[in-house]
Amino acid sequence: MKEEALPTNRSMPTSTVIPVLGYPDVQEAVDWLCRVFGFTERLRIGRHRSQLSYGEGAVVVTEGSVTAAIGVLPKLGLRHSVMVRVVDIDSHYEQARSSGAIIVNQPVDYPYGERQYTAEDHGGHIWTFSQTIKDVNPEDWGGTLVEE
Repeated sequence: MKEEALPTNRSMPTSTVIPVLGYPDVQEAVDWLCRVFGFTERLRIGRHRSQLSYGEGAVVVTEGSVTAAIGVLPKLGLRHSVMVRVVDIDSHYEQARSSGAIIVNQPVDYPYGERQYTAEDHGGHIWTFSQTIKDVNPEDWGGTLVEE
């Protein structure tokens, strides 16, 4: 798959690969990661999810298990997944499906301007692939932009 430039969406970190980490208390985790590791809170989504940035990188902090946050039955208390931004989600999905990935969620358009699908790899790891379909102001869907 050819690497192309990704479109901008204010509701999504600009990083290509974005770890998603589950914690019992999102605000406590955000405060700790910012204070101890130097992250900056970028976007707050209610009290259950937050995007943090560090240089060109990003991480998403979510409440509880990651599998519950993306609507998947929990597997061994999974507290992490990886999100990867792609240019053409439908061809990426077809490649993954036809090559043996276990599809957890088929491609869906979300109000925050992303089209995403979720798959499980051969090791049981959860991957969400995301394509920006439009730039959406986070306030339009309930997010709070903390840093621009």
